[in-house]
Amino acid sequence: MQSLLLCGQERTVGAIGTHWERVLQMRLRALFKRSAMYSQGSRLTKFKNKGRDQDTMRRRRTEVNVELRKQKKDDSLSKRRNVNISDDGPLSPLQPQNKNIALSLEEIVGGVNNPDPYVQLMATQSARKILSREKNPPIDALIATGIVPIFVSFLRENDNPPLQFEACWALTNIASGNTLQTQTVVNAGAVPIFVGLLSSPHLNVAEQAVWAIGNIAGDGPYLRDLVLKYDVVPALQGLMTPDISVHFRRNITWTLSNLCRNKNPPPPFEIVRTLLPTFANLINDTEDSEVITDALWAISYLTDGSNEKIQEVIEAGVVPRLCELLDMRETSVITPVLRAVGNIVTGNDIQTQTIIDNGGLVPMRQLLKHVKPNIVKEACWTVSNICAGNTSQIQAVTDTGLMSLVIDVLTEGDFKCQKEAIWAVCNYTSGGNLEQIIYLVRSGVIPPVCDMLSVKDPKTLAVVLDSISNILSAASKVNALESVCCFIEQCGGLDKIENLQQHENVDVYKLAYSIIDSYFSGEEVEDEEVKPEVCEEGYSYQFTGNDNAPSGGFSF
Repeated sequence: MQSLLLCGQERTVGAIGTHWERVLQMRLRALFKRSAMYSQGSRLTKFKNKGRDQDTMRRRRTEVNVELRKQKKDDSLSKRRNVNISDDGPLSPLQPQNKNIALSLEEIVGGVNNPDPYVQLMATQSARKILSREKNPPIDALIATGIVPIFVSFLRENDNPPLQFEACWALTNIASGNTLQTQTVVNAGAVPIFVGLLSSPHLNVAEQAVWAIGNIAGDGPYLRDLVLKYDVVPALQGLMTPDISVHFRRNITWTLSNLCRNKNPPPPFEIVRTLLPTFANLINDTEDSEVITDALWAISYLTDGSNEKIQEVIEAGVVPRLCELLDMRETSVITPVLRAVGNIVTGNDIQTQTIIDNGGLVPMRQLLKHVKPNIVKEACWTVSNICAGNTSQIQAVTDTGLMSLVIDVLTEGDFKCQKEAIWAVCNYTSGGNLEQIIYLVRSGVIPPVCDMLSVKDPKTLAVVLDSISNILSAASKVNALESVCCFIEQCGGLDKIENLQQHENVDVYKLAYSIIDSYFSGEEVEDEEVKPEVCEEGYSYQFTGNDNAPSGGFSF
């Protein structure tokens, strides 16, 4: 026989009477509502996590964090404008005496239509310069003059590399604009010519073509797939030689990343899968953080899909490096690598285990305490999906000390972080064994979970109620139900759950009712033969130890 002091506090005889009066009131309320509840179908089988499988608990990114793709500066740029207006750099083939010439739009139009190659070059260079302004480049004004097809025709001037380069640069910056502006370049037939220029003997021309292709592919799935139809992947991979410049390598990596970008629909996987060895080499064999970042974004796009796609990425050998990069301090690296890791653990248990086996849990300790809420949110989302795994994976999360940090987020984080943290608690209590759930209760999970009962979002409320139901179910199995119920009541949880029985959302209403009816109506006390008695220490409960319960039971 073990003695469990109710909530660790003494109770007077008057308090005992008040408590049991409340139990009687809840029992009567349950009887009053029961007929209405049964008319809507069975109760617990629909509301408790016992009926949820791992696929339900694991959440793909499209369901969990739609806003992630809307956040500014949280993703790599899909388009880039070349605003370097200096002609002194190694990319420009023009002579210094030409660099200060500036023409009006009318003069530019006249110049590009002039048969003199030198005048064409000067006019195209002037167009490129005004398109390279950092603010408000006159893209629409230039398009309106009708010179885009002329610039495209200049791309074919293989005997005049300076003119090719300037026309390619001008078109690159037009394609960096909105969809209509990019489409103007595509409609003029530029895409196959750009792809052809990747094999130009003039590296400055080839690099500018890479940049233009990246802008077009980054516009969206339609133009991305159009570019892929021209067999651009092998051509880009062929440029990735060991002796290319740092700047060129960065541009190629960014363009390859854009070819993997967007998911409605995703790119043809049979094509982009051939890029996996390239991305694996880029994150393993370079110290350039910009190259690593764009390669990581690409990997995060490719893991954002089915288990089959996740497996392809794992087999490319990137997981050890991904877990290593979780320790990086640069936010630009942490954000995409955390997304890639988070996507991998949405897969099956075996795929999730690869992250655990390669040390991916330890860096999560710092990420759950990061100064940037978006990173904390992503880390909580990742942990929640690991907690949707088997008990050994839940134990790995426990042993790493992640759940205490999740509880901290639940207590002090902003609402977006809290929503992910409560999912971690829900999955943990759904798939965890009794010892693991008791550990979580002892770690102080009940107060912040009860606080979450005040949120307005119905989906989040349902997850909170599921978590409470899981904890109460575990408590009943170790004969500690009365103590846990009392603690929930002291934290203000009972009043909130009772109020949620009036919630306009039917799922929230049903979940709240099932908790009250199952655990707070007084029936469970009789079923478990748990009776209150006054002892020298105060008001306590006696219960027979359960063979499956860890020693110590629940304590607060």
